[in-house]
Amino acid sequence: MNTQELRTKIKELAKEYARALKEEQAAKPKTYVPASGKNIGEEELVNMMDASLDMWLTAGRFNDEFEKEFAAKLGVPFALTTTSGSSANLLALTALTSPKLGEKRLKKGDEVIAVAAGFPTTVNPIMQNGLIPVFVDCEVGTYNIDVSKIEQALSPKTRAIFLAHTLGNMFDMDKIMALAQKHNLWVIEDSCDALGAKWNGKYAGTTGHIGTFSFYPAHHITMGEGGAVITKDAQLYRILMSYRDWGRDCWCKPGTDNTCKNRFNMQLGNLPFGYDHKYTYSHIGYNLKISDWQAAVGLAQLKKLDRFLEMRREHAEILLNGLKKWEKYLILPHVSEKCAPSWFGFLISVKDEAPFTKQQLVEYLEENGIGTRQLFAGNLLRQPMVTMADFELRIGNGPLKKANKLTEEDYKQLPVTDFIMLHTFWVGTAQNLTDEDVQKTVQTISKFIEQHERK
Repeated sequence: MNTQELRTKIKELAKEYARALKEEQAAKPKTYVPASGKNIGEEELVNMMDASLDMWLTAGRFNDEFEKEFAAKLGVPFALTTTSGSSANLLALTALTSPKLGEKRLKKGDEVIAVAAGFPTTVNPIMQNGLIPVFVDCEVGTYNIDVSKIEQALSPKTRAIFLAHTLGNMFDMDKIMALAQKHNLWVIEDSCDALGAKWNGKYAGTTGHIGTFSFYPAHHITMGEGGAVITKDAQLYRILMSYRDWGRDCWCKPGTDNTCKNRFNMQLGNLPFGYDHKYTYSHIGYNLKISDWQAAVGLAQLKKLDRFLEMRREHAEILLNGLKKWEKYLILPHVSEKCAPSWFGFLISVKDEAPFTKQQLVEYLEENGIGTRQLFAGNLLRQPMVTMADFELRIGNGPLKKANKLTEEDYKQLPVTDFIMLHTFWVGTAQNLTDEDVQKTVQTISKFIEQHERK
C-alpha cells in the first residue's frame, strides 16, 4: 500500500478502536457524577491520527482551519489559538500595553476593574503587567460584578475593565459597554467559561475589544490544553499575534516567508536597513502557540459545540426545575432576560437561615458520588498568592493598599464576595453527563435537605 492507502487504513482502525473503547467504557458501572468533563469520540481520534501522520507537529493546516472556523462561528474576523485560556488572558491584557497603541496603551500604574470571586488567571495578568487591580463586589444570583458599583470605583488612572462571564452566565454587556464608552475604557471579556453564551443575540467575547476562551477538558469544547483570543480590531489582532509569536514583527505563518513582499526592505528600531523582517521583534513576547494535534481535536469538537450547548442547557433546566422546591434554603442562578447562558456549571448558594451549611451539603454530595466545585478562588484577596505578595491594589473607591497588608476591615468592603466564598458551590451540567446523572444530583440534594428538615 502507498502512504495515502496506509493513512486511510490507519484512520479506519482509529474509528474501530474508538467505538470499541466507547462500548468498553459504557459497560463499566458509573459510581461518580463529575462536576465537569470532556466528551470525545472517533472524530477527534481520527483527526489526531491524521495530524500525527502529517508529522508537521507545530501549528499547521488544522490550526489554520480551526482559527478560521472559530472566528466564523462567533462572527468575528480574527481568532488566534493559544496554549490555554490563562495564556489567552495574559495575551489579551499584555496586548493593550503595546507601544503601537500610542496614547491608548496601558502603562505601569494604570488601573483595571476586576472582581475577586473567580479564577486567578483573570486577575493575574493585571499584576504581571505592573498594573493595579481595582476590586469591585459581585451580586448574588448571577455571581457577576455588581455593575452599579463600578463607577464609584473609577479614578483618573482607570483604563480598562477585565471580567469573566461567571460559569457561562454573562455580566450586563449593555451597562459595561456604556461605562466603557463614557470613560474611554478598554474591555476584555474573559469568556473561558462562557463559549456559546449570548447577550442580546451576540456571542460572549464579541462585544468587548478582546474575548478569551479556554479549551481545557472541563470546558465547552476541548483540545486537552489550549485557548483562543478573538477581536474585531485588525491592529489588535496583529499585536496579539506578535506577543503570542515571540514578539516578532513579522506575521508570516510557520513554514512561509515574505508574505508582505517587503521582507528585506524595512528599517525598524536601530537595525540596519533591510534586516530580515522574519527576525525583527517589536514586543517583548512569548511563544504561546499550540500544536496541530491539539487543533485537530478542537476542530472535531467545534462541529459538536451546538449539541454540547443544548445538552448543558437541558441539564441546567433539570436542576432549576428539580431544586425550585428548596428555594427557602437555596439561592438558584438568576439569568437576565437578555442572556442565553452556556452553563459551564450550575451555581447554588446556601442561605444563612438554612438548617445546614454549604460545607455540610458539599461533603454529603461528595460522599454520595456527586462531584462539586467551589467558585474557584472564592475571595481571591484571601488566597496566599495575595496575602504573601506586595503588589498594590484598590478595593472599590478605597485607597491604594499593599496586598499583604489587607485586614478584615478591607475584606468587609466585598461582602458578597465573602458570601460566595462561604455559601456557594456548583455542580455539573457538562456534555459528559446524562439526564439521569443530573437527576441523581437533584435527588441527592433533596434527600440531604429532607434529612435536615426532619432533625
